[in-house]
Amino acid sequence: MKRIINPLPQDWKQILQRPTKTVDDIENTVIEIFNDVQKNGDEAVNKYTAKFDGIVLKDNLVSTTEIEEAISLVSNDLKDAIKIAKENITKFHKAQKTEKVFLETANGVSCWQEKRPIQKVGLYIPGGTAPLFSTVLMLALPAQIAGCKEIVLCSPPNKEGKIDPAILYTANLCGVTKIIKVGGIQAIAGYTFGTEAIPQVYKIFGPGNQYVTVAKQLATKYGVAIDMPAGPSELLVVADDAADASYVASDLLSQAEHGADSQVILVSTSKQFIDKVSEEIQKQLLELPRQAIAEKAIANSKSIFVENDEIALDLINEYGPEHFIVATNNNSYYVNNIENAGSVFIGNYTPESAGDYASGTNHTLPTNGFSKAYSGVNLDSFTKSITFQEISKEGIKNIGSAIELMAEAEGLQAHKNAVSIRLKDLK
Repeated sequence: MKRIINPLPQDWKQILQRPTKTVDDIENTVIEIFNDVQKNGDEAVNKYTAKFDGIVLKDNLVSTTEIEEAISLVSNDLKDAIKIAKENITKFHKAQKTEKVFLETANGVSCWQEKRPIQKVGLYIPGGTAPLFSTVLMLALPAQIAGCKEIVLCSPPNKEGKIDPAILYTANLCGVTKIIKVGGIQAIAGYTFGTEAIPQVYKIFGPGNQYVTVAKQLATKYGVAIDMPAGPSELLVVADDAADASYVASDLLSQAEHGADSQVILVSTSKQFIDKVSEEIQKQLLELPRQAIAEKAIANSKSIFVENDEIALDLINEYGPEHFIVATNNNSYYVNNIENAGSVFIGNYTPESAGDYASGTNHTLPTNGFSKAYSGVNLDSFTKSITFQEISKEGIKNIGSAIELMAEAEGLQAHKNAVSIRLKDLK
């Protein structure tokens, strides 16, 4: 990790840059594939599956037989672990349900708001070097709790034309209605336009690489909603001598092993602690099966020393981390004042891995600084709020003249007439 001592505020933006390609580097490829899928449907999808995943598929749809086979391949211990995670995630997301909001704003004027599920949602589950079956839990469970009617899942096939058994087992467990062996840009394009194999959906969920992130953003130009821009994983840890250096090193490495384009940052008010963490990272790296990937991510990462907690907090809010671990002598200061973070993990015994799997919170979170404006996935992500109003004769009399005056002031005579014609009948 690159060490930086007391950086000046004017240099923070440059120091905190993510190691990602710019949209311009990727957008042309994404547009080309979108246009092809829009024009040629499954033919184009299959072409890109062959090109990027190295497999030619006769049928993209996962069959009942494949699901049954996958269920038999997942160990009972892993099934039990997944069920524990499912229980906790379900509890936390069910608790997010809100009641109807009803108010009589004036005599005879009733207004209310109700949440209704998004009918068709598309879940994207990365495969590649780390098949993220945990993301199935994070997306399918709140979709099911919200009451979404159609829950479709796309995930890239491996070289044998299969999806990881744990992904299939978890999808089946969580009420996914259709599973399709398609990944990458072509999956997002399929969700956007619809093909014979891939249903068109109203909203796309799920993390992915930089190409998937740009594809999701392009999908919004065609009227499809997305959960958030969510690209390569990132973690920022603020820690001082109150923390355990081995714990912090393990947390940093847990995110670094996601991919070479992941980024981890340590912010500390103790130079001695930074030294200890650096030593621990080198020790723990040697024992990781994904050492090569983690090493590349660590090379993109930074240890930053600052003089005090106030400077540290300002720097962290400027970065807007996806995951934020707090392990300091002054945890409450950071917890009470953090403004930009996807999910916060507090104390020495709250590893970020807990949120990734089984504590109950959602791990689909905004990256690349988008936590400044976006929330992570939650139950509301799978619903939309609809407002209703009902006005009685008394109600239209009470607010009618105000509506008439405002409409006339805006030069919208038909708006005024819609009220005037009713008031005239009530005289």
